[in-house]
Amino acid sequence: MTVQIHLWSDYVCPFCLLADELVERAITDRPDVEVIHHAHELRTRPTPTLRPEDPYLPDIWERAVYPMARHHQIPLRLPTVSPQPYTELAFRGAQYAAERGRAHAYHRRVMTAFFREDLDIGDRAVLARLAEETGLDPAAYTAALDEQEYAERHRRALAESARMNITVVPTIVIGTRRIEGVATEGMIRRTLREATAA
Repeated sequence: MTVQIHLWSDYVCPFCLLADELVERAITDRPDVEVIHHAHELRTRPTPTLRPEDPYLPDIWERAVYPMARHHQIPLRLPTVSPQPYTELAFRGAQYAAERGRAHAYHRRVMTAFFREDLDIGDRAVLARLAEETGLDPAAYTAALDEQEYAERHRRALAESARMNITVVPTIVIGTRRIEGVATEGMIRRTLREATAA
């Protein structure tokens, strides 16, 4: 029986990358587990996105992100892209990737591109290159970004997030258990065992 982990995140949330890494570690010996990624934009247009040169981001990274990353030995760094990109386009691309069975690889590639390579994931050319690296046709992917079908799928994904009352990312749902924030590898493993036994 397949056990599903539902993970709500945004590509510009460093805690989401930390959660991703810990989930990956927790399921290395669990071929029966499927991770399903869900979109949750922290800042939608026209709300301004954050700028790394303003005090907030360096402060939260020094106080919370870097200590947690060091504790779990997860490499990442504060991106210098300013202002931070909107993630709607990347999420539209995620819908295209999911349709072609590349959702998980695409999600991981976009997340690591921002937090490990300082790439502007709001840039179409960057996204097309990342999509190609995950096995997608870059021209078809780029065209999909402007297709109404994928925009509508993304809108429905955001509506689902609202219905689920997702207000914190990452949010992880395993069975009946809901975990808001970064869950440790041990907590994820325990929750998976409980879900499997239920």
